[in-house]
Amino acid sequence: MKRIEVEKRSIFIGLSGSHGYGLNRPDSDYDYRGVFIAPKRFYLGFDEIEQKDSGWDEPGIFPFIDGNQDTVIYELRKILHLLEGANPNILELLWLNEYPFLSPVGQHLINHRKIFLSKKVKHTYSGYAFAQIKKIETHRKWLLNPPKSKPLPSDFGITDEAALTKDELHAFLEYLYTLIRGKIEFLEEAEELYHLLTAEIDFKGMLKQHPLTDEALEYTQKLTNSRGDFIRLLQKSQKYQIALREWNSYVSWQKNRNPARASMEKNSGFDLKHGMHCIRLLRSGLEILRTGEVFVDRRKAGDAEDLRAILKGEYSYEQVTKMADDLVAQMEEVYKESTIPHSPDSEQINDLCIELVEMQGF
Repeated sequence: MKRIEVEKRSIFIGLSGSHGYGLNRPDSDYDYRGVFIAPKRFYLGFDEIEQKDSGWDEPGIFPFIDGNQDTVIYELRKILHLLEGANPNILELLWLNEYPFLSPVGQHLINHRKIFLSKKVKHTYSGYAFAQIKKIETHRKWLLNPPKSKPLPSDFGITDEAALTKDELHAFLEYLYTLIRGKIEFLEEAEELYHLLTAEIDFKGMLKQHPLTDEALEYTQKLTNSRGDFIRLLQKSQKYQIALREWNSYVSWQKNRNPARASMEKNSGFDLKHGMHCIRLLRSGLEILRTGEVFVDRRKAGDAEDLRAILKGEYSYEQVTKMADDLVAQMEEVYKESTIPHSPDSEQINDLCIELVEMQGF
């Protein structure tokens, strides 16, 4: 869809990112996030759209997003799914301080924002927080012990044959995942494991991210009726592809680092921005469990200066990780006593979706 079509059907656009958190500096970018309701053909026809995240140099209605590449406007159904799943980056959009554009339909959505709050936030906010920790640890490893050279297949014992490509690996691992899931499905006592495998944990992703262990090779060979030499090549290729992916990530990180951020990271020994966001996410999740409210603006939450201190390097890596561990422990305790629902009411959200579409009209 063209920018102007999306803007005509937008129900709100909010100012998020550092400005939303009250942590912006004079040189901070403006991050805009919004919601629009697609035209009839996207609801009744074959066309699909989930969001508009480019094309802001096209003619439009709202001058404040002219040429702004940090703008994303989500289609209503996409954002409702993300809200129901307690996505931290999306939940906060209904609690922003500033909405440069807000229609009555958008206000109706914001008025019902509490129906999306549930105990799921314990898992999503801590998950997003530890994704930040993972980035910190990866960058810290690169700072302290950078890779020396691009990995070669021979480094992993692949000499007489070509390494399996990424697509070949993923195709076989997809097949392996399907076989494992099928075997568990018919074991009555494994119902909980099957639920974990298919819903709660991304086992498919784990198979692709981690090489098969030596202990698993014989079972994998029997399960898939594969040759032993192929299974061993599969393991070696996985290790090679993982190392190659890390090398490419390292090269990209070196090439695209913000110079000021890189200097601060070098002096402090870790990525300060990732550290700040980790603590912000954990505190926000804890607040939701305790109060049933989302405090996006950290000035209102009372910890804006503390978060700024992390950004300035006033806390060490060890202090930030200890802070994160303490917050996770608090979250475990507060989770037990929290009075918010375990999960959102899907029917209520579905009804709200219908209301919003009918209010906007086609």
